[in-house]
Amino acid sequence: MDRHFVQQIELLKSEIIRMGSAAEHMVDDALRAFLDRSPEAAQAVFQQEHQVNAYEIGIDNSVADMLALHQPVAKDLRFLLAAMKINNDLERIGDHAVNIAESAVTYARRPALSIPADIPQMAQITREMLRIVLDGFIHGNPDQCRAVLRSDDTIDDLNRKIAQDVMAVIKSNPDAIEQAFDLVRVSRNLERIGDLATNIAEEVIYYLEAQIVKHQLDRNAASA
Repeated sequence: MDRHFVQQIELLKSEIIRMGSAAEHMVDDALRAFLDRSPEAAQAVFQQEHQVNAYEIGIDNSVADMLALHQPVAKDLRFLLAAMKINNDLERIGDHAVNIAESAVTYARRPALSIPADIPQMAQITREMLRIVLDGFIHGNPDQCRAVLRSDDTIDDLNRKIAQDVMAVIKSNPDAIEQAFDLVRVSRNLERIGDLATNIAEEVIYYLEAQIVKHQLDRNAASA
């Protein structure tokens, strides 16, 4: 294999890791902003968004150049195809972190409303999914990625339960409707981050094992 191409692959992987770390920090700061009612932490999220967007553009350009110049095959081709999708998923995770930070700012301006215990639990699970899948990418560990796939249903269930609990709050306390919608928005964005972590897990498994797991999971769910 061309030595220069190998170096480019490693540089690209390093860029994705840096982008993943930046996205993780955005999610951490967004959750801290919301759970601690800290607008200052939200500002850190807004500032980091530009860096994640810059990573996305750079990685897209690198992948396009490598596909055009080297015409890779087998695992190298799978890596580049996965890198394009992971790049997009990480950028969208950053977008959802921004959404949570925006909700944190508006939530902090309103009278305090008790946060359902399911939201901190959902935040912890989602954060762990993102950490594990990025670690699985770094170390080439498909088993870690499969663990992330198994967490996706839990996140979906929590999102539905939170929506039901918030509706009950609105019925009992109509004056808290704006805070309640902030809670729903945070829950929904956490659910989307969990979905995107699952997407990344599927792409890592594909690149490592040449196995498409998404449709297998869909078939299993349909037959359950």
